[in-house]
Amino acid sequence: MSFRTHVKLSPKDTAPVPRAAVRAGVAGHRPQMPWVDMVVAAAVLVLLYATLRVGQGTTVSFTPGQDVHVSTDPARLPYDAARSLLRMFAALAASTVFTFGYAFAAAKSRRLERILIPALDILQSVPVLGFLTVAVTGFIALFPGSMLGLECASVFAIFTSQAWNMTFGFYQSLISLPRELDELSRSFRFTRWMRFWKVELPAGMIGLVWNGMMSFGGGWFFLVASEAISVNNQNYALPGVGSYAGAAIADGDLGKVGWAVLTMAVMVIGVNFLFWRPLVAWAEKFKNEQSEAGQRQRSVVLDLLRRSHWPRIIGRILRPAGHALARAGRVFGADDRRLHVDRTKQRTGDIVFGTVAGALTLWGLADLARYLNDRTGLGVFGEPLLLGLVTLARVVVLMVAATLVWVPVGVWIGFSPRLTRIAQPLVQVLASFPANFLFPLATWFFLKTGLDINIGGIVLMALGAQWYILFNTIAGAMAIPADLREAMDDLGVTGWQRWKRLIIPGIFPAYVTGGITASGGAWNASIVSEIVTFGTTTLTATGLGAYIAHATDTGDFPHLIAGVAVMSLYVVALNRLLWRPLYRLAEHRYAL
Repeated sequence: MSFRTHVKLSPKDTAPVPRAAVRAGVAGHRPQMPWVDMVVAAAVLVLLYATLRVGQGTTVSFTPGQDVHVSTDPARLPYDAARSLLRMFAALAASTVFTFGYAFAAAKSRRLERILIPALDILQSVPVLGFLTVAVTGFIALFPGSMLGLECASVFAIFTSQAWNMTFGFYQSLISLPRELDELSRSFRFTRWMRFWKVELPAGMIGLVWNGMMSFGGGWFFLVASEAISVNNQNYALPGVGSYAGAAIADGDLGKVGWAVLTMAVMVIGVNFLFWRPLVAWAEKFKNEQSEAGQRQRSVVLDLLRRSHWPRIIGRILRPAGHALARAGRVFGADDRRLHVDRTKQRTGDIVFGTVAGALTLWGLADLARYLNDRTGLGVFGEPLLLGLVTLARVVVLMVAATLVWVPVGVWIGFSPRLTRIAQPLVQVLASFPANFLFPLATWFFLKTGLDINIGGIVLMALGAQWYILFNTIAGAMAIPADLREAMDDLGVTGWQRWKRLIIPGIFPAYVTGGITASGGAWNASIVSEIVTFGTTTLTATGLGAYIAHATDTGDFPHLIAGVAVMSLYVVALNRLLWRPLYRLAEHRYAL
């Protein structure tokens, strides 16, 4: 596979410049601003104004312990929607920065990889409620007397539902970088800074965009939990669609739940049209292929931006800053770490690093065991270990069913740009829609049909976890070079042989990323899926998720810590025994 830089000139770039324009430039007269530039400028100004107006509500005074009242007046929904969107995009920005730093450190350092990747497994397995328990107390203490503390806690909770999937996906793209691109960067003596921005980030851009889209959907799923917080018998609430829906569900008002559902659908479709579809279409230029695909992704918003002069103007303004960062990157020198390795120093460093890391880990575990032994005794782990087996069975059933259903669908969508344009908004709505908005209907359905929540909980978990497999499969299918698919067509390879020779190897790295995040997402989703409530009716399934949710509501920290620790143990064990070997297989055998 040869490397090809995608620099395309549109017809208007190569067309002769009209004489009138030349005369205007010579005379020193500026041409009038095109209507496209005025539309883009107006849209940006409106966005900035709305952000400032909505952001004012994040710094109002707040006193812990004060009565919480969430208005369910439908007239407040536009403002609530804006507050929720602000939190979602703040969490997405934090997740992107975290992804770049964490995934890069794990992919580039053997020693850090041995700690960061298992730690990421644990972080992914810790439920959002587990993070909220600590985050609410910490951020309120950090911003006393201000609503900003609760806002930061809510953004942090959404961040924990977004960051892990994006980090796993980008880490996978870094460790499976095509060899030709790696050799090219070394032959040109790229610095680490240049290598990241010119080679590594473009190579992983398609997967990063689709994983970002899926992570954004994961944030919607936990919107109710992050905006209407119940910790240690204390209720906290923030203006937002999630808290609105939570209050409507608690009141048992299906009409107001319907307004929340409608608002959420409008928000998801709007974000998809204005943000994600342009990103998907733009990311296609980073596809590594020798022949251009016959059909490309299109976006009205992206076409509008490309016709505007503002991106080029902003690019010229920021160019000096880019040159300064590039010069600063040269301080680190060329990326030649693998060419000169002192094995003796490497082994010595590994021993020292392993000793320090092992000592810190043992100290932390001993301190945790001492705390639990003083409070409840170490026998507290017995019940969550048994309940974890029940939840594990639900996770396994979910993963098998999601793989059989969504992998073929994802390949079908990813191979057809025309179908992607039609299916992407639908898939985005389904994946982004908070499933717990539908839990009142699920409760009603379970009561009417007599379906046991222990079985119905699998369906509720699937609503929050199966989309990771679908989105990663779509991204993997879209990343398969068009020339490879055309070669298979020319050779007449169809049916199972096509799947065996092209599709499965092509999507396998992306599927493993989707599988590991879907597995962790299923465990996390069990927190809200094993207990469903509508009005005064509550259905509780047997499982570790219900155990953790109950401990969080009652403020039982020893049992909460035990439940979170056991869930982390199950997730890490599953990753070590299943997903990590598949990761290595994807890295060494199925990288393009």
